[in-house]
Amino acid sequence: MNDRLKESLKLLPSLPGCYIYYNSDNEVIYVGKAKILKRRVMSYFNRKHHDSVKVNVLVSQIDHLEYIITNTEVEALILESHLIKKHKPRYNILLKDDKKYPYFLITNEDFPRISIVRKRNMNPEKGRYYGPYTDIRAMHSTLDFLKKIFPLRQCKTPKFRSRPCLYYHIGKCLAPCQNLVTSEEYKAIVHQAELFLSGKQSELMKQLMEQVQKYSDSQQYEKAARLRDSYFDLKKTLEKQKVVYENTKLNEDVISLQYGDGILAIVILMIREGRLIDKKDFVYEVEEEDKTEFFATFFKEYYNTLSLEFPDRIVSNELEAVGDKDLYEQWLNIISGKKVKISYGKSPQGKELQMLADKNAKVVFDNAKLSKMSKIREDFNNIGSYLKEKLKLNNFPYRMECYDISHIQGTNTVASMVTFINGVSKKSEYRKFKVKSTEGKPDDFLSMKEVLTRRLTRLGEKGWKKPDLIIIDGGKGQLSSVMQIVKELGVEGIDFVSLAKQQEEVFLPNKSKSIMLPRESSALFLIQRIRDEAHRFAITYHRNLRSKKSLNPE
Repeated sequence: MNDRLKESLKLLPSLPGCYIYYNSDNEVIYVGKAKILKRRVMSYFNRKHHDSVKVNVLVSQIDHLEYIITNTEVEALILESHLIKKHKPRYNILLKDDKKYPYFLITNEDFPRISIVRKRNMNPEKGRYYGPYTDIRAMHSTLDFLKKIFPLRQCKTPKFRSRPCLYYHIGKCLAPCQNLVTSEEYKAIVHQAELFLSGKQSELMKQLMEQVQKYSDSQQYEKAARLRDSYFDLKKTLEKQKVVYENTKLNEDVISLQYGDGILAIVILMIREGRLIDKKDFVYEVEEEDKTEFFATFFKEYYNTLSLEFPDRIVSNELEAVGDKDLYEQWLNIISGKKVKISYGKSPQGKELQMLADKNAKVVFDNAKLSKMSKIREDFNNIGSYLKEKLKLNNFPYRMECYDISHIQGTNTVASMVTFINGVSKKSEYRKFKVKSTEGKPDDFLSMKEVLTRRLTRLGEKGWKKPDLIIIDGGKGQLSSVMQIVKELGVEGIDFVSLAKQQEEVFLPNKSKSIMLPRESSALFLIQRIRDEAHRFAITYHRNLRSKKSLNPE
């Protein structure tokens, strides 16, 4: 830690605000918010050991920091979102997705149109946006239905000067270009379309029925008949929607998460006036240790860009892990302009809705997992061949194992073994070890010797299949130590490499020069992921063991 950083830490105030970490190149690498800046920032530097690999790396790269004081924590939350969008720091969770989710746009024109757009930076001057939506096919079906029920203008410019086009003759446009509809009548239809997209079906049906009666009383029977047909078409559509609760004005979003094998599936059920009107699903690849932070980022970004009307309540048992409920309710109230409650779904009604969302999320997750596994198997043929050639391996690295040691000054020393098959983690074949030979004295070399001796002497036993490649976390020294064990045991037919953290160099047995895999290569990413997973598994086991001993001291 340099002198500049030490001085900044001394001056930290006990006030709410945002903190910004910079590296030595003056790049913003992390942005966070805090209720008490001094306590939150010091937590990064007071702990000698962090459970997270990412936090350790982040702290090692902090050169200096800045902070912005706010009046309240909710202001800090809003500011944090703006700063992250502006700087895109490498250690903040960013929702990297190649999809640009579509929105409905009702244009801001004298006679508006409805269209589908995919622009993230929505310009309010162009009109009112409704979304985001995740199913483009369903959107196009909805758009066709909207054009049938609400015959708004479809052409950007009139097709003909003196007569209406075909859309008018088939009942999908009222021909405002030929002055065949008044501005007031047209605006009323636009308002009805907005009610439909906002999920206000009861209000919409009531307005349609009132207009049918109005036109009928004034003997405008053609208009009354058209609106009557729209009314019954809408009624049929609403009857198909699942009624969650009869005779209620319940407006809720119910959120469910499913996670496994690096896949995070998020489903949002939209319930408006007691009816399930839509489902939105999102799939991301996320490391397990980042799952909660990722969901918090998703939650903020989704509702920050939501252009549909906000629900009265958001239900999710996952929100309990995100943070202070009161803080997020205040934030939602500010960005929505209305009171929005957060529920953890523990009431009987909440549990019922949560179960429905969970069923949907499970289907989305299973489909995403099948797709990912298929892609990984396809890609791993290329990655495995590249590793075999580049690292001069004897075997194709179909089955890879990695080991890591965890302890605090030699106490409660444990080790982890993680297994990846075809580039995918196989958690049923993970193993953990209590190291006995080094208790009370920190010696990673001796610990690794004990663990690998125990592992390699069990080759061929049930549940202990022979690996093609063993990866050691460390440099040339660690690998040399391991190869001595291999020689003593007379083990053959297994490749060994080590990965040094500082430069991410790969060392081979009996080779003084390391191999540098391309920084952005899938091969290096895979090896790093295996190494980080071994580190996470070891730390988790060590922490659990330490907790048990503190609760039951001998």
